[in-house]
Order: sequence, then C-alpha cells, then structure tokens
Amino acid sequence: MSEQKLAAELRTEFGKGYARRARMNNQIPAVIYGHGAEPIHVTLPAKATTLAVRTPNALLSLDINGEGHLALVKDVQRDPVKQIIEHIDLLTVRQGEKVTVDVPVHVEGETAPGTVHNLELTVVSLEAEATHLPTAVQVNIEGRAAGEHIHASDLVLPKGTTLLTDAEALVVNISEAVATEEEGATEGGEAVSGEASEAAEEAAAE
Repeated sequence: MSEQKLAAELRTEFGKGYARRARMNNQIPAVIYGHGAEPIHVTLPAKATTLAVRTPNALLSLDINGEGHLALVKDVQRDPVKQIIEHIDLLTVRQGEKVTVDVPVHVEGETAPGTVHNLELTVVSLEAEATHLPTAVQVNIEGRAAGEHIHASDLVLPKGTTLLTDAEALVVNISEAVATEEEGATEGGEAVSGEASEAAEEAAAE
C-alpha cells in the first residue's frame, strides 16, 4: 500500500465550536500521537483526506510546516447521520517499524452447487511493517463443499505479515443451501393454483 501525501496545518484551538468552524472551512481536525512524544494537533484537507481514508489502515505522509511525518490512520470519527468525518486519530510510525492492524477478509470464488458460505470473521489482526500494510486478506472458496471450514490458520497471508488472531478462529463456514419458507409457500401456492385450474377445466368439459 502506497502512502498518501497530505499537507497538514498545526492548530492551537480545540473544542466543538472550533471543530465545526474547521469543517465549514473544508478542514478535518486530527491528532498525531505515539513513540512517547507529545501529541501534535493538526488540521487536514477534507476532500483529500476523505479519499485517503477509504483504504483501511491508510498510511499518510504529512507535511507539517515543511517537516515530514509518517502516520497511520487508527480511528476515524464520523457524524452518525451525515457520515462526514469529524476527527481522525493518527499513529506516528517509522520506516520498517512493525505495527498491529486489523485487516478485512475478502472472499473470492463460488462454492459448490447447492451450497452457501457464511463469513464468520470479517477482519483478522496482523502484525506488519508500517510501510507495507496489506489492504485485505483474500480467501478463495472456489468449489468448496458443504461441511468445509476455513480457519485463521488456513489463510494465505501477505508476505512479511504475522497472524495475531487466534489460529483456530473460524473465518468461513460452508453449508448446504436451504430453501426459505417463502419459496416453499410460493411453490405450494403454484401447485394449488395448478390443481384448481385443472379441476375448473374438467368441470367445464362436463
């Protein structure tokens, strides 16, 4: 995953009132912490930042008054109704440093006919280099039969990563497809309708 370059501005104001004014100014308040240093409070450009954080565990290369900072997005706080970003927590990192991240699980392929899959674990926890973070872990379920299970230990991890999630954790479960009650009711209705139609035709013939 490549780092996203953004220009950040130092800020000395805080509180909801300031945050509201910043957002009206197309800026997002953020804080950078880590490595035992004092937190750095900044604002980020709203549009570019919103695009950048669409990627899980986005890595940002920040220019703060000409000084470079490498930071990992750890928490994005959004308005529950409007879903606009209200605040971002950033973790400062260094080249080659190992960090712990939660990575989404993506399913590929189709299971055997007459079966369905259930994704039991949507994310797995990994340790990886901060500058080489995977955006997802792919799981191939092509042709898998009912009764098969895929555990965390079965995952093919991206190079340079270590699994931290319990190896026995169930990730994907394959089971037989079951017709829903609604489908059964529809089929039954069609059968009754067909029988009634045949009876009507017989009565007309008599």
